[in-house]
Amino acid sequence: MTRVLSGIQPSGDVHLGNYLGALAQWVEDQHEFDSFFCVVDLHALTVPQTPELLRKNTLELAQILLAVGLDPDVCTLFVQSHVPQHTELAWLIQCTTSYGELSRMTQFKEKSSDAGFVSAGLFTYPTLMAADILLYDAERVPVGDDQRQHLELTRDVAQRFNQRYGETFVVPEAAIPRVAARVMDLQHPDRKMSKSADSPMGTVLLLDDETSIRRKFRRAVTDSGTEVVYDPEQKPGVSNLLGILAALTKRDPQELARQFDRYAELKDAVADEVIHTLTPIRKRFLELHDDPERTAKLLAVGAEKARAVAAETMERAKKAIGLLAAG
Repeated sequence: MTRVLSGIQPSGDVHLGNYLGALAQWVEDQHEFDSFFCVVDLHALTVPQTPELLRKNTLELAQILLAVGLDPDVCTLFVQSHVPQHTELAWLIQCTTSYGELSRMTQFKEKSSDAGFVSAGLFTYPTLMAADILLYDAERVPVGDDQRQHLELTRDVAQRFNQRYGETFVVPEAAIPRVAARVMDLQHPDRKMSKSADSPMGTVLLLDDETSIRRKFRRAVTDSGTEVVYDPEQKPGVSNLLGILAALTKRDPQELARQFDRYAELKDAVADEVIHTLTPIRKRFLELHDDPERTAKLLAVGAEKARAVAAETMERAKKAIGLLAAG
């Protein structure tokens, strides 16, 4: 079975765009591939963190992943820092990666351009991401446009390591994500939905209650005119609502548009479908949240499974590069 690896940072609230753009696909992927899903808490350290908040966000993100439908009996779900081989292999990868390659990473340039403090970890972040992937012999790595450059670096470094020291790593392929909804901000339909504090009414969080969800959709920005049509360029607000409804119902947005005569009807229909989807997720999350020990046990099982695979790869890499075996 093809092995897949995906990770997500515990950076705070998870929203509808995260769910439709990635997490819903992870739930489907776990039944089709040998799937490893990781809460990448070490990546979060590339920028300063509040320790208590990082721990809280890490646990709650794992609970959200379980709540949306990831099954620990089917996939391997774990926290990155619970598998020490991630940082161990990252050093070997750093020593196989050039300064020039890292300095050309677009994401580093963007994130460091106006930052008051730029950590060395932010600069070497792509080598830790490479270690994440290579540790598990992942053949398929779903990545968005913002991570494609990092995956190309992973491929280059894996090939370089193999050429220098012998066949050690599986060279991963970028997987084109299944067609997913590009969910836009409900108040600013010209930009992607995010957890940005400057647009709380434009972002539907996965744990929002029914009242909050209805209020956000009823206040969603639409467009001039009254006709409900799917036209992302001319009618971005209405098209965003139709896109969300289409993603949730797995129907064509243009076909759905013909069912509505007024914007208000469309808003109510989208709110109903979102509530129908998110209510059981929220209920499941609250159950897990009330029993953190249960989540900890599930993550421990996942980490044990992940360590078993990672340890084999790590020993293979250490032997290939010439490190003396421990007695």
